[in-house]
Amino acid sequence: MQGSIELQIWQLTAAYIFILLLIIMVRLKGIPREKEILISSIRMTIQLILVGYILVYVFEHSNPFYTLVLTAIMLIFSIYNIYKRSKSPLSIEIKKIIALSMALGILASLIYFVLVVLQVSPWYEPRYVIPIAGMIIGNSMTGISLGVKTLVEGMTTNKQLVEAALILGATPKLASKQIVNHAFDAAMLPTINSMVGMGIVFLPGMMTGQILGGASPIVAIEYQIAVMLGIVGSVSLTVLLFVQLGYKTFFNSRCQMKL
Repeated sequence: MQGSIELQIWQLTAAYIFILLLIIMVRLKGIPREKEILISSIRMTIQLILVGYILVYVFEHSNPFYTLVLTAIMLIFSIYNIYKRSKSPLSIEIKKIIALSMALGILASLIYFVLVVLQVSPWYEPRYVIPIAGMIIGNSMTGISLGVKTLVEGMTTNKQLVEAALILGATPKLASKQIVNHAFDAAMLPTINSMVGMGIVFLPGMMTGQILGGASPIVAIEYQIAVMLGIVGSVSLTVLLFVQLGYKTFFNSRCQMKL
């Protein structure tokens, strides 16, 4: 297979024409997003350059400490982003549930995927563990963010219906079952939709990257299928843990809804 094309600085710079076009579009439309787009582009560039140099060092000096630290940093920042994305104020209890669900769901999925599916040796090989952890964490973060939004909004807007069910003798679990199921469904929908269109509507990033890097399309497809299934497992487990534990934070010990 032919090797990948190494981009020159001027080629990379030329790609920023798309950002310039976007800024022109929003300006013509009268949408005040120019500053946000510019800051996002600069931030993305700086972050990726820094990560690139860090990964070069970590890949050349394979060490379990580096792998665990980078994975922990990605996990912590993902949890922080979930807190930050939420438009509704989150209680301390629900923040703890988010952190617990992310940690347990992601780590369980990642450990199984690395040790059983890929059988990476040594288990801490950063060239495999870190990119896969990044994809699993990123997709789980998106899923649980939607789950948090849907659950909080559902419990808030349907408070009277839930209280009416409690008055009629329903348990908190039964009274909030429909809201919990809706939150789980909403959180999983983007992942399911991406699976439906994958391969026909679009080629996923990991597969495209491997092909551009010179790997066989068949090998790239095998890895993409395995990684996508790992992502589905992680997102579903993470979201399930959150919704099953999260709804309980809206009730007190006497099975009454909190103010």
